[in-house]
Amino acid sequence: MTLQAAFTLIINTLGPLQGNREAANIAHIVIEHITGMGKMDRIIYKDKLLSSAQEQQLQLALEALLKHEPVQYVTGKAWFYGLEFTVNNNVLIPRPETEELVEWIVKDVQKPVKILDIGTGSGAIPIALKKELPAATIWSVDISAGALEVAAANATALSLDVHFEQIDILDTIATQGLPTFDIIVSNPPYICESEQRDMEEQVVAYEPNIALFVPDNDALLFYRQIGLLAQKKLTAGGLLYFEINEAFGKEVIALLEEQGFKNVVLKQDIYGKDRMVKGNK
Repeated sequence: MTLQAAFTLIINTLGPLQGNREAANIAHIVIEHITGMGKMDRIIYKDKLLSSAQEQQLQLALEALLKHEPVQYVTGKAWFYGLEFTVNNNVLIPRPETEELVEWIVKDVQKPVKILDIGTGSGAIPIALKKELPAATIWSVDISAGALEVAAANATALSLDVHFEQIDILDTIATQGLPTFDIIVSNPPYICESEQRDMEEQVVAYEPNIALFVPDNDALLFYRQIGLLAQKKLTAGGLLYFEINEAFGKEVIALLEEQGFKNVVLKQDIYGKDRMVKGNK
């Protein structure tokens, strides 16, 4: 099978399910993963034959994709803030909207700071921050040992120094030992359990539910607990940043103001959705 035939096979297989444009995007990712060849080389050498091992990889990838497994898990790779991260089903796939949260922090920082990231997942937020703010000292915590293993491996692969710890952020005893920070940032679970029925199967079936969902009757659970922690662990004038559920922007603002944060700002993402909040201790 040639490169061109493999590309066409992916589009013909996935096109009826996801549309030809998305199928083409996936085809580029899968073929590059299998062959190691960039897009231009694949065009120039479109008649190059796949090896039998590569054809087997392609078949396995198609079988996984037909079961709605995200292409990032199929290839084990995802891009975030210009960096390539290893991902698996222990961690969420980094989203473009979260890059805007990182960018907001980077623009605000004017001096060396100490930053705590809560809910590290793949390590996307703390690692990207360390890349952009090399003078910063960055800690990152997560409840999941599997996620921390992925995050630490990503930091090592990218030669960026981030301190990782396994901590349940809802455990007030466990968090007592944390030092103080100038900035705390979190992209916590914020999707209500009842919203599952409206979500794509590839998200609900494959991404870790512990990193996605909160009870319908306590949608602000993590914002409240992290806000209380931030009042104890932020230095005077320190900043708290959240990624939020677009449906709860006003509620998160009200919560932070009730907890004593000042200059609380709600920021929209590139899609015009209420997506980020910042507060000042």
